[in-house]
Amino acid sequence: MACQHLEDLTAVEPKTPEGCEECLRDGSRWVHLRLCMSCGHVGCCDSSPNKHATAHNKETGHPVVQSFEPGEAWAFCYEDEEMLRDVGQDLNRSY
Repeated sequence: MACQHLEDLTAVEPKTPEGCEECLRDGSRWVHLRLCMSCGHVGCCDSSPNKHATAHNKETGHPVVQSFEPGEAWAFCYEDEEMLRDVGQDLNRSY
């Protein structure tokens, strides 16, 4: 069954467009960034040392993150464990 969470999403403003919220606070580094499509949290990917995007999902239950990397247009639903391709510019990019 296809992910239905994407249908419920609206554009969100990133809380920390300059980088991962926790890494910026702690002075850590990240590899790639992910944007929570429920609240605008910017977290680092699972290739990053601290995996803040996944930690945010586990803490909040917010299901969908979108790549916050320039030129990438995909999202991932944690709940359905489904990659959502070509979602890109229509949900966000007003920032």
